[in-house]
This record gives sequence, C-alpha cells and structure tokens, in this order.
Amino acid sequence: MFFVDTLEFEGLGNRSYLAGGPSSAVVVDPPRDIDQVLAAAARRGTRIAYVAETHLHNDYVSGGLELARVTGARYLVPAAAAVSFARTPVADGDTVTVDEGLVLRALATPGHTPHHTSYVLEEDGRGVAAFTGGSLLIGSVGRPDLVEPRLTEQLARAQHASAHRLAEELDDEVPVLPTHGFGSFCSSSQADGDASTIGRERKTNAALTRDVDGFVADLLAGLDDVPAYYAHMGPANAAGPAPVDLTPPGPADAGQIARRLAAGEWVVDLRNRVAFAEGHVAGSFNFEGAGQPATYLAWLIPWGKPVTLLADTAEQVAAAQRELVRVGIDRPAAAAVGTPREWVPEGEEPRSFPRAAFADLAAVRDRGHDVDPGESVDRGEDVNRGESVVVLDVRRDSERANGYLDGSVHIPVHELPRRIGEVPAGEVWVHCAGGMRAAIAASFLDAAGRTVVAVDDGFDAAAAAGLTLVRPGTD
Repeated sequence: MFFVDTLEFEGLGNRSYLAGGPSSAVVVDPPRDIDQVLAAAARRGTRIAYVAETHLHNDYVSGGLELARVTGARYLVPAAAAVSFARTPVADGDTVTVDEGLVLRALATPGHTPHHTSYVLEEDGRGVAAFTGGSLLIGSVGRPDLVEPRLTEQLARAQHASAHRLAEELDDEVPVLPTHGFGSFCSSSQADGDASTIGRERKTNAALTRDVDGFVADLLAGLDDVPAYYAHMGPANAAGPAPVDLTPPGPADAGQIARRLAAGEWVVDLRNRVAFAEGHVAGSFNFEGAGQPATYLAWLIPWGKPVTLLADTAEQVAAAQRELVRVGIDRPAAAAVGTPREWVPEGEEPRSFPRAAFADLAAVRDRGHDVDPGESVDRGEDVNRGESVVVLDVRRDSERANGYLDGSVHIPVHELPRRIGEVPAGEVWVHCAGGMRAAIAASFLDAAGRTVVAVDDGFDAAAAAGLTLVRPGTD
C-alpha cells in the first residue's frame, strides 16, 4: 500500500511531497530546510531512497542535494538541467523502483522550464499520483517567463502540449500534485482549490480546454512582475546549495542596531503591523512574520545586504530564519527580542504613525483640510492635517487594472524603495488590497521621513466608503 504525504510551505506558496511504501520512499521538490522532511519520513518509519527534482527552481533554494547527501538517497535531476554536482540524470520514460510494487516514472513536461520533468507514481503498473511540479497546476500552469524572455512564447506553447500529454497518459482519478500554485509567484495564477485530479483539470484547466493560440495569448497577457530575487535562485540550485545553519543569530542591543542602521544595513521588524505602527525603531522596515516575509523581503532587499531581525520572541526570529534560508538569505547579521523601547538608544523615543480605514480616507477627502489637527483617525492616534493628502496604491499592475481609487498614485510595493522620490509631497495615505503590503510601504515612507498613514483595510471597503473607483476598460 502506498502513501503520499504533503508538506506545505505557506510562506512561499509551495508544496513538497514524501511518497512511497512501508520500506522506502521518494521526496519530490524538497525545501532547503530538510529537517522537516526527515521528521516526516521518521514518522512514517520509511527510508528516503530517492530525492527527485521536477526542475531547477526559480523561487526557492532546494534542499535536494543536502537531503540526498544526508540520507544516501539517489538524487534524480532532469538530464537537461545544467548542474555542477553529481546526480542521477533522468530522461523521459526513465523509471526507478521506490518500494515493492511502486515505480516512479519520469515524464518530460517542458514549459515552466525547458527541462521540466513530472513524475508519475505507479502501483502495480497503475498511475496513482502525478507530481507535476511547475507544469500542470490546480486550475493553472507554471509561468513560462522565468528562464529567458526570448523563450517565453515557445515555453508557453510547450506548457499547453505538456498539460495535454499528462491528460492523455493518465486516468481521470489520478491526483494532480503540483509544487507551485498556492501563493508562489512561479504560478501564472493561483490555485483553484486545494486538491485536484486529472479528470477535474481536464474539465476546468484552460491549458486543457482552450486551443493553443488562445491559451498562449491569455497566459502571456496575464503575466505579472517577477520577484527580483528569482534571478539568484536558479544559479544557486545549479551550483549546489550549501547546508543551512539555523542556529540563533548573535544578539543586538540598541547601540548595535543604531550602528547598523547608520551603516546602511537593513533592520527588519517582524512584529505585526499594528504593533509596528504604534512604536518602532526609526529607519526599520516592517515585514510581518505572519505574512510572506521571505517573499517580500527577498524581493525588496538589495541582494547581499546584511539584515538584523527584531521580534517579540525568539520563536518569531527562528521562524523567519527558516523562511529566509529558503530564498538564499542564509544568516541574519544579528537579532533582538523585546520591545521598541529596548531597541532605541537611551533618551530617544520609538517612532509611530497612524493606521486608518478607507472610511477615514473618504472622510478626509470629503472635508479637505477642514479637520482638526488633533482629530483621531484610528484608535486615538493623531494625524497632521496641514499637508495635502496623497493616496498611494502599492498593489501590482494586474490588481490595479481591475479598479483603483480616483486620483491615486500607483507605485507597486516592490518598486517603492527605488522610486520613493516619485511620491508627491504631502501626507501619504498608502493602501494595498488588505493591509500587509501597505504596512511594508508605510515603513519605507516613514524611514524616509515622510508623513504617512497606513490604510489597514480590505480594498473592497473603498467603494462602500463612498470613494470613487476608476475601472479601466469600462464606460
């Protein structure tokens, strides 16, 4: 009897899989922090005999090489992937025996990358699971534009063909088990549900319901910005990632934090956005530990810049470390646990800025500057009304295309650090779709000395608050 265990990594929106039988198993697309995979195998009481990569990943650093070294497993990597380490190259049709009656078969499914390979787990000759990596996702496919711009359309067409090959070779009841699609920017769109089968995808996935020309046109039109750190992931995976060090970073006191800021290093506050707004170290940036700190921090930070972590607890620091090593930020320069008053030099006070809802923004716009300077916007916090109000939208282009606030300025959050000088003068009310990215942007604006209000509200509330929305493409 076979099993398939799913290992979820919500911060990156990815999944890995442990699959096999009572004696031995295969791990597909493992994370860099392999201790979780080893623990999953130990719970099953099974030996990891194979580690399989569907492709050289662009959104995270793989733990496959280290997992194979630690366990003695054979490391299966697509033969066409150019790597600098010893591995077992696999080509279309190759098979390995995972356990008694269980065979893993490789299927060439180019599209997400030229060398992309899916794996079908077969029990007694019958397909029982399809590990589709970045090929066929749940309701979508992996994006084809991460390798080389000149190959994008060619790879998009290959995605269509690969999806059809999977549908043609596998029975309807075979589960589709992708690596991407659960929040990862490697997906061309987010997963349509949590689980699927070949039969379901055959009825609902555009790659299987649309003709190739229509599918490719829509796929290419829907592609959004690529996170900047992706440029470093493929080369790291091709070179062979080093083992990770998750031991606690050295402690930082107020003086060291100040010196690191003065040296141009990044100080990142992992606390929730409410706590950060109420009080924080001047010049620090807010990347909530409960959000997607690895994705957005890695996207915005100049690559290689030292980073010091601030948090409520040591557990929060440890969780962030684990997230960061997955995207190649291996060691924080230092860390501090406690409160903002402990992190600022003696005699100084933490900085703060107000939070608001879209209803508050509507009230400010309606009344212009005829608002008392001491009037509360959120929880008794004061806002300076002496400046004109600038509304800054930090959502992505694709989100703004569906509607935006009339008169708002648009700078996606991942572009803000290098474009902050483009934000017009005035009091900046910054919003996103739900509040997390607005908090990141507000921290950057605050660090730059701007007067800022973080709109901590869902964008759906804007119209209900009476704010005028512009919807492109409508009369």
